[in-house]
Amino acid sequence: MLEATALRSGYGRVPVLDGIDLKVEEGAFVGILGHNGMGKTTLLRTFTGHLPATAGTVRLSGEDVTRYPPHRRARLGMGLVPQGREIFPNLSVADNLRMGILGAGGNEAAVLPGLLETFPRLTRLLDRRGGALSGGEQQLLALARCLAGRPKLMLLDEPTEGIQPSIIDEIIETLQAIRAREPITLILVEQNLDFIGALADRVLIINKGRFVGELEPDQLSDMELVGEFVGFAT
Repeated sequence: MLEATALRSGYGRVPVLDGIDLKVEEGAFVGILGHNGMGKTTLLRTFTGHLPATAGTVRLSGEDVTRYPPHRRARLGMGLVPQGREIFPNLSVADNLRMGILGAGGNEAAVLPGLLETFPRLTRLLDRRGGALSGGEQQLLALARCLAGRPKLMLLDEPTEGIQPSIIDEIIETLQAIRAREPITLILVEQNLDFIGALADRVLIINKGRFVGELEPDQLSDMELVGEFVGFAT
């Protein structure tokens, strides 16, 4: 599904990614764990094309997309839920969803009912402005807007940040249900160990722009081992 080889990128003259190699099979859920500033968000932005690669390659379903702009990668099936959600705060929930559907060339009548079935909490909020929602509700909206584009590969950047535990559990259940009924591949950047452990098949450790280790989800309960790799155990 996604393959990165010797991938490098950064900001101006500041290098961040230092030769990333990654292969994610179709249908896999892969977690990426690491301190702030270690390159997690930079990696996702380089995958989506919002940040250009300075070296190496990115392939999506076998196609070299390294030089493709973000909209072209999206049309090939790559979807991003960014850190901070980035919904349209002055648009209604319904219009936020429409933006996701129309941006992918979909049909609202065909797509919207399925989205609301997957995210029933949003049904009663359709007329409410996105900016008036709680943080958890905004995150559900951001997930739904991404899924409106029918992505084959979804990238999630710190989805539990600032969200109440009940909605974190709801997001886990929703993603597990989606995975059970349709083929989707997920790359999850997260620091919540319980969340990443509940979803990921494997967890990669990133440090200073390169992968330095890998853990099985059940190893995340070993605080000593997590601390050895990552330097924190929260």
